Amino acid sequence: MFNIGDYVICKRDLCKVKDIQDNYIKGKKYYILTPVEDESLIINIPFDNKNGLIREVIKKERALDLINKIPQIEIIDAEDRSIDAEYRALMNSNTFEGLIKIIKTTYLRNAKRAESGKKIGDKDKDLNKRAEKYLYNEFALALGMTYEGVEAYIKNEVEKLMRD
Repeated sequence: MFNIGDYVICKRDLCKVKDIQDNYIKGKKYYILTPVEDESLIINIPFDNKNGLIREVIKKERALDLINKIPQIEIIDAEDRSIDAEYRALMNSNTFEGLIKIIKTTYLRNAKRAESGKKIGDKDKDLNKRAEKYLYNEFALALGMTYEGVEAYIKNEVEKLMRD
């Protein structure tokens, strides 16, 4: 159960619970959510959350633990033709590890392309941005940082872990 003012994850977006209202037509209570990135949007989710559309924001300890595990998370080992299916599966898995795997894979693939003078792939670039958005928005709230701060913090921590 969430309270007014709580931050939650609805599908993949960071949202704030603005209100809890009764729907007199359906006879149910609903959470009234607004995404942090677009407060003009209003999302109504049934209070019972039977479909699991909303969940708690990750806790600080879990976020820090995941950041420490980033070097051990494998990249996607797939050929160009089958990598799209793997990306889709990971995006739909709703796991932090899946997002990290996408971020690492797309980052390394694009770095390799840039190194060899090739154009950076639009699909990889877009997937990387989406995965980073979902991960960094949630981690920013859990760690009490800005989006940019989390991005820099993760990069710095992973570099330290790779040196050790």
